[in-house]
This record gives sequence, C-alpha cells and structure tokens, in this order.
Amino acid sequence: MTRIAIIGGHGKVALLLSALLAGEGHSVTSFIRNPGHADDVAATGAAPSVLDVENSSTAAIAQALAGHDAVVWSAGAGGGNPGRTYAVDRDAAIRSMDAAVQAGVNRYIMVSYFGAGKDHGVPEDSSFFAYAEAKAAADEYLRGTGLAWTILGPGALTDNPGTGRIDVDPSPDGERETSRANTAIVAAAVLDLPQTAGRTIEFRDGTLPVAAALGN
Repeated sequence: MTRIAIIGGHGKVALLLSALLAGEGHSVTSFIRNPGHADDVAATGAAPSVLDVENSSTAAIAQALAGHDAVVWSAGAGGGNPGRTYAVDRDAAIRSMDAAVQAGVNRYIMVSYFGAGKDHGVPEDSSFFAYAEAKAAADEYLRGTGLAWTILGPGALTDNPGTGRIDVDPSPDGERETSRANTAIVAAAVLDLPQTAGRTIEFRDGTLPVAAALGN
C-alpha cells in the first residue's frame, strides 16, 4: 500500500482519482480548503484533511505531507481572480514542491493542461491569461526541482465517461476533448509507473489503452 496525498481534493478530477486509488488499496489523504467538503471526500475512500494551501507556509505544507510516498497537485483557484490565480496556481503550487522536498516525498504529479508553457499563446486580455502564466511558472519550477516529477497535460476537460483510452502528444490543431475520468485514470497509472518520472505527458481521449499509450 502506498500513501498518496492529493492537494485540491474536492476537485472533480481529484474526487475521481481518490476513488480509483482507494479502490486499488492505496491510503489517500485528500487536502481540502473547505471543511464542508469533507463528507464528499470521505465518500471516495480518502481521508479528508483541511489545509488552506493558499495561506499555508512551506513548513506547514511539509508537515502535512510528511509520511506520504507521493503527492498529486490537483488544486486551482478556479479562475476569475488573477491575483488569487497567481497565489494558488503558481505560488502555493511552488511552495508545495519545496514542501515535498523538505518532507522527503520524492514523487510529485502535477495536473496541468495541454499547451501549458511559456509559449502558451494566450493573449494578455484573455481571462485565461493569469492561469496560463501561473501554470507555466509552476511547471517550469517543478522541472528544476530534484523531485521525481510527472506533469500531466490533458486537453479540454469534459464530464464524459472514462474510457481508459487516450492518445498521447495529440496535434495542437486537432480534437482536444479529455474526460476528467480519463485524466484521473492517467494520474493513477503514472503513480504506479516510476519510469514516467521526468516526463510531460500531453494527452486527450483517444484509442490506446492508457498503459500502452504511456509506453508500457
């Protein structure tokens, strides 16, 4: 059994992921900001734990992560407020990486998005700009850590059923729809595949079983 920490535990992908991991016999701690979400998290088989990462120090996050084998960042400010987007999606994410190093939690999975990076191409007057900038900075910082990181880049998220089939490195000009359920399946898969460390994996709903698509 592996102890896995999920930051942003009440998000749709995180809830699906915690149910998958708990079903596989892993011990899952899901960190949430709102205590009112604890019952939803517990229903997946995860142990809810209140942690406001936006306002928590690196040391406090490290204390929360201590004893875990891996951490999955699936938190986000939800857009709308650029200041809070930078505070959560960039600054808190970076603190969580430093905290993982401090706590000795070497495996780190970042849920990002397809097309993330410095050349994201989102115009400054777009409501998506702050998120794109924040994710680019966080992903780049993660690549520079000594952690065994994997960055996941799903396409446009949908609530369609999970098929367990994806296409990796899809064309930027093609179909990008990616179900949240498939995103959770990929996150669960890479946690069991240490050889995916050091990889940025962009994907969408597709044709290959996840293990085959990931090169296994």
